[in-house]
Amino acid sequence: MQDSQLYQQILGITSPWRVERVDLRLKEGEVHIYLGHEAQVAWTCPECQAECLLYDHDSERLWRHLDTCQYRTVLHAEPPRCRCAEHGVRVVRLPWAEPHSRFTALFERLAIDWLRAASQQAAADQLGLTWDEVHGIMERAVRRGLTRRKAEMIGYLGVDEKSFRKGHKYLTLVNDLARGRVLYVAEDRKQSSLDGFWPTLTKKQRGWIAGVALDMWGPYVQSIQAHLPDAEEKMVFDKFHVAKHLGEAVDKVRRSEHKELHAEGDERLKGTKYDWLKGRDKFDLAGWREFCQLRRSKLKTARAWALREQAMKLWDYSYVQAARNHFAWWYRWATHSRLQPMIDKAKMLMSHLPNILTYLKHGITNAASENINAKIQWVKYTARGFRNFDNFKTAIYFHCGDLDLSPRPT
Repeated sequence: MQDSQLYQQILGITSPWRVERVDLRLKEGEVHIYLGHEAQVAWTCPECQAECLLYDHDSERLWRHLDTCQYRTVLHAEPPRCRCAEHGVRVVRLPWAEPHSRFTALFERLAIDWLRAASQQAAADQLGLTWDEVHGIMERAVRRGLTRRKAEMIGYLGVDEKSFRKGHKYLTLVNDLARGRVLYVAEDRKQSSLDGFWPTLTKKQRGWIAGVALDMWGPYVQSIQAHLPDAEEKMVFDKFHVAKHLGEAVDKVRRSEHKELHAEGDERLKGTKYDWLKGRDKFDLAGWREFCQLRRSKLKTARAWALREQAMKLWDYSYVQAARNHFAWWYRWATHSRLQPMIDKAKMLMSHLPNILTYLKHGITNAASENINAKIQWVKYTARGFRNFDNFKTAIYFHCGDLDLSPRPT
């Protein structure tokens, strides 16, 4: 079999295209394959698929293909241009690569597989590409994936924020809680940041949404109220954000009390910050026994910890009225505790109680969003940060969007 016939079979090139010649350049370590086509071929308009006559050829282009053994492989062709009655002169679609790409579809698929497993720089090093070339492959993959995403019915959403850079730079994430995927990414955490998500949904999709888990951030609440029907019944203030607020209050009490005790030479609270914040399962047996002595003491921090533990029992109830009764009891205890950080948090929870209790109806939290955040943190770490928001946004969609990224054909 001649080399041109061999590469015709390997590349899957079919009529009207053919391999005209193969140039092996041993010194450069490259194989160059030159493609041509039959004469008198009716071409298809890339816009409307109508049959058109050949108009002329574009200048020669090169596409990087999968390596042949240890040899870098490059395809050469002059893309035909057809004249469509409706769309004018257009470059026809080529069977081995997508428009505007300088890599074959199979090579892009390989690059996408590398990018899923490693950082952009590592993928670039392995494939012999520049960082910008690899990022271009990632951007095209994300555009394809978002274009292919269908108008699916989504029952529960999670709205969360993620730190982008130091100095209070944030981005807004909207997640599909059932499938654990990112649906939307926007810069900052303003109302306008979330407002941009709702036009991406159809009216039917909005009506299908049963609940939204979020923290108690006012701009997000305002956006949901403005765009989602029956928003008050659907918003669920996240259990883990409430726990975070209460944990902050416990730590404020601990720091204040430790300062007082330290002045008296009492070091009981030294080094115990995380003991008051972690669960029973995070202790070993000796550590738990030591902690039990502290939590059973008359320390203010022990009372603050007990308040937090009792507050979190709210999510164990099945009936709204029973939960309300528990909260009323807890609220009276908290506001009479003489622990100002706990009093402040109790009043905050009281003002948001209706949308805390909607958990009993929907049973959703932002736990899936926290898992996505952990993956995003990995993406951010492996990239050693991102130069701008758009690059970070692309990486989030690529790794966390559950998108169909592969080029056609592969």
